[in-house]
Amino acid sequence: MHFKLIIAFVEDSKTDKVMKAAREAGATGATVINNARGEGLALKKTFLGLSLETQRDVILFLVEKHLSRHILEEIAVIGEFEEQPGSGIAIQIDVEDAVGVAHQIEELEEAVEKEL
Repeated sequence: MHFKLIIAFVEDSKTDKVMKAAREAGATGATVINNARGEGLALKKTFLGLSLETQRDVILFLVEKHLSRHILEEIAVIGEFEEQPGSGIAIQIDVEDAVGVAHQIEELEEAVEKEL
């Protein structure tokens, strides 16, 4: 079985919604890293040296490759990534190998067979 890693950078207020959408699209779990910070094309405004931007979370999804594009698209819709600059991004990268996921493979095999 082949996997992809989806990495999503989302506003912390949307983390739970993005995780729910990903699970409904076929993701079997996620790891959340809280309080990330980033910069885009335009620098964010500050007030007395304090940033006015919202906190970000980084969500890592290890997903089966046949389900990855659908999950990625659902994350983008729920996270409203195309609606306004700075709302978040998501990327996917190939995973050469993974361990610790044997317990999920049976469930994933059934989901992938339905998808194909």
